[in-house]
Amino acid sequence: MDLDLYGNRIKLRHLQCFIAVAQLRSLQRASEALAITQPAVSKTLAELEAATGSRLFDRGRKGAELTDHGRMFAPYANASLSALQEGVQKLRGEFQGVPEVVRIGILPTLARVLCPPALAAFRRSSALVSVEVQTGHNLELLRRLKAAEVDFVVGRLGEPSSMTGMSFEHLFREPLTVVVRAGHPILRGPITASTLVSYDLVLPPAGTLIRQSADSVLAAFGMPERAAVISSLSVSLNLELTLRNDAIWFVPASLVESYVVSGELMHVPMPFGGTDEPIGLLRRTDVTLSSHGIGLFDAFKEAGLTRNR
Repeated sequence: MDLDLYGNRIKLRHLQCFIAVAQLRSLQRASEALAITQPAVSKTLAELEAATGSRLFDRGRKGAELTDHGRMFAPYANASLSALQEGVQKLRGEFQGVPEVVRIGILPTLARVLCPPALAAFRRSSALVSVEVQTGHNLELLRRLKAAEVDFVVGRLGEPSSMTGMSFEHLFREPLTVVVRAGHPILRGPITASTLVSYDLVLPPAGTLIRQSADSVLAAFGMPERAAVISSLSVSLNLELTLRNDAIWFVPASLVESYVVSGELMHVPMPFGGTDEPIGLLRRTDVTLSSHGIGLFDAFKEAGLTRNR
């Protein structure tokens, strides 16, 4: 397929090569992904730069980085290739029964809250599209997004260094809460460091922003930094530990709100509050979502914004 622009022909292979180098930031890795030689990648990029009349990459020892012109061109290159791929997928889906797949990454603590309403809304307009849901901690989800393993992420705002090439659309702020089972002994008396260490403390894994908030609350009680805790992202395990083992669970508030409403869990009145964390939608600025990807993105956006109403 050729696109004739002012006498310069841009071919499909030019766009595929451009996108591979832009995503992998390396001519060598792009050549491996495209199963062609590195000189062929260089030649293809040179042809594309000649056709567009612009230098699209800065090449150096650290790899290949998009220039300002390259960043300007990237969304259009992605949109063109995505539109073609979507057209082929629709033909295959209609005649061969092969559905399109939209891949999302989401924090485990958010999946239970946001996935049901978002997927229900998405299904009303996209019944034949498959959805692949991947969970993990925030840094891992951002890595998968950068590697194009997911189309977008529902998670927390990362550190500035991890947000290069990404956009963040804020949905709501997630406060930390501390919960125990109904009738837990800790609810009957003053809460001190000595009473807290009498029970298992269930916290998010070290290195996560929500863990930093939990650690700040414990530090305010005078808890030692190396206090014995249980670190887990498993909602089912943490819930069982809280209900059956008298554990004290430091958890994002939205994750347990239904259990608090039902009376199974109760908030522990803490004199020191943790910080709220911004929750939102993250996507790459150099990649255009398919129409179904946009539909699912918008469904999660509506589900998240609804929490603020």
